[in-house]
Amino acid sequence: RLLTPPSMFCAGTEIFFVVVSYPKFASNMSAANRSQPIKLNRPVVGKARKLKDLMLKSDNRVCADCSAPDPKWASSNIGVFLCLKCGDVHRALGQDISNVLSLTLDDWSDSDIDSMIEVGGNSYANSIYEAFLPKDHPKPKPDSPMEYRTKFIRAKYETQDFLKPSLRISSKAGLESTNSLNSVDNSFSSTSRKHAPEDTREFVGQLNITVVKGSGLAVRDMLTSDPYVVLSLGEQKAQTTVKASDLNPVWNEVLNLSVPRNYGPLKLEVYDHDTFSADDIMGEAEIDLKPMITAAMAFGDPSRHADMQIGRWFMTRDNCLLSDSIVNISSGKVKQEVYLKLQNVESGEMELELEWARLD
Repeated sequence: RLLTPPSMFCAGTEIFFVVVSYPKFASNMSAANRSQPIKLNRPVVGKARKLKDLMLKSDNRVCADCSAPDPKWASSNIGVFLCLKCGDVHRALGQDISNVLSLTLDDWSDSDIDSMIEVGGNSYANSIYEAFLPKDHPKPKPDSPMEYRTKFIRAKYETQDFLKPSLRISSKAGLESTNSLNSVDNSFSSTSRKHAPEDTREFVGQLNITVVKGSGLAVRDMLTSDPYVVLSLGEQKAQTTVKASDLNPVWNEVLNLSVPRNYGPLKLEVYDHDTFSADDIMGEAEIDLKPMITAAMAFGDPSRHADMQIGRWFMTRDNCLLSDSIVNISSGKVKQEVYLKLQNVESGEMELELEWARLD
């Protein structure tokens, strides 16, 4: 029932916020649906193209619950890809909890596709449903007995055993009191428009990015390089100073960028400064801002809360993270430490700290 970041859950003193949405439920296992080819088997365009792209991400090419390869099913309202065995268990939960569709047999509605894309796939969904999965409670494996598989899936989605009991959401309560991520975005946008000056209405917040350091950067000159970092978000760019002859530079410089309403990833590029020729690229990386911003927007004023963890960006084979990146409230501010492996280069890592500031 928890679908996309952000509503709230916690374990101990750590609190997460996630949005809950309940798309319109469609009959997915009827004979009529089985006889109709899914849109994904037709020429893939528009929203179906986006769903196809989502399916091809590495973390979505295994079952969200047991990691079996090549899943052929999905829960459109939870936003996960499933194997046949786990799909059967999900179907038994009922459509009010999990709306199971075949990726090869059923005809997907636009709302089903929108729901899947909005969640972002297995990694995003599991960051919610498995955020506080105990170490002594392992996930099922592809060959696990059906009894254990069923027990795990029911605990994960139906009874929500990995969420704080007082914050678990019943189907009825969820339907009556919660909205989708788009609703949160719209509410936030409305508030921003109400209070923001005329020339800042296109922005929803500000990122203060501390470029901490680089390590093991690539050589572009004689045995060394003169690196500097360029950050870009939309049409905005900011740049650090040049560190002469240093493959392990320490900057600790703060760069500021405004976050537009329709923001994309934060792009990082490292260059080698050359006096008499064009600067050479020394690697690049992209930072997904969605985990941080959705958590911050849902949480409200961070100065009114104690230090705690409120979100996480998971490391996968499709991103450049060296480890999971945690979103915290620290000293009344929303912060996120990010450790990146530079892409399209022979070596190099970067350390950043992001701080989110909402526009009032």
